[in-house]
Amino acid sequence: MVKRKRVQDARQRQQQQEQNLLPQKRHYRQRAHANPFSDHALEYPASPSAMDWSSHYPAFVSTGKTPEFADVGCGFGGLLIALAPMFPDTLMLGMEIRVQVSQYVQDRIIALRTTSAISNAASPEPYQNVSIVRANAMKFMPNYFPKHSLSSLFFLFPDPHFKARKHKARIISPTLLAEYAYVLRPGGIVYTITDVHDLHEWMKSHLAAFPLFEPVAEEDLRAQGKGPIIDAVYSSTEEGKKVERNNGQKWLACFMRIEPRRILGRLNTHLHQE
Repeated sequence: MVKRKRVQDARQRQQQQEQNLLPQKRHYRQRAHANPFSDHALEYPASPSAMDWSSHYPAFVSTGKTPEFADVGCGFGGLLIALAPMFPDTLMLGMEIRVQVSQYVQDRIIALRTTSAISNAASPEPYQNVSIVRANAMKFMPNYFPKHSLSSLFFLFPDPHFKARKHKARIISPTLLAEYAYVLRPGGIVYTITDVHDLHEWMKSHLAAFPLFEPVAEEDLRAQGKGPIIDAVYSSTEEGKKVERNNGQKWLACFMRIEPRRILGRLNTHLHQE
């Protein structure tokens, strides 16, 4: 009985030690959104080949890997932290423009790597495959990712920019879709979710109108084994949890990057039908 009590006390002390290492959000609070057209003091690579990922993913230095998952406007990093243990060999990158929020995610990743090493000293350290950059994805995404390098691109609860004159600042737009198609490999998936129905319809209609994307049903993605990703998209972010607490609705729309030859095939089919 005494031995069991000692084990329990030791476990509680370890859990408290791990908890003390994790950053607290209240120390990193900032405005909910940032103006993407403002001149932010950002450092970014001139091209993807100039990007040094070694400091972001030190455990993968010798592999030559680059990020495959990108969470644009990652907020407090909920999606990244949820997905990292599920895909330990896949590099993931969050892109966040807000200073305090991006610093929180960076500190959180460092803390999780440290606490996981404490908890799992005998096994490979988790969270080595996740990182973040402070970046304006609307301006500099092609500076980070080579052509067709991403397999998943996430836009979760983006700023709705309700006023019509602000719609040009929405993260899904015809101009930006060309860049997303460039960095996303054929067969890759764009995941969007929002609690604003108007924004959902906006994102869905613009993606559907772009020739290199086609809609893919949630059921089909789950059948392909992407259910854990979709579950994380729904519920892992701070915004998603807030919507649940308020009994709000969430609208998901997913699109697949397609090969140009499939577009030609559809055009030929349409011409033959006429």
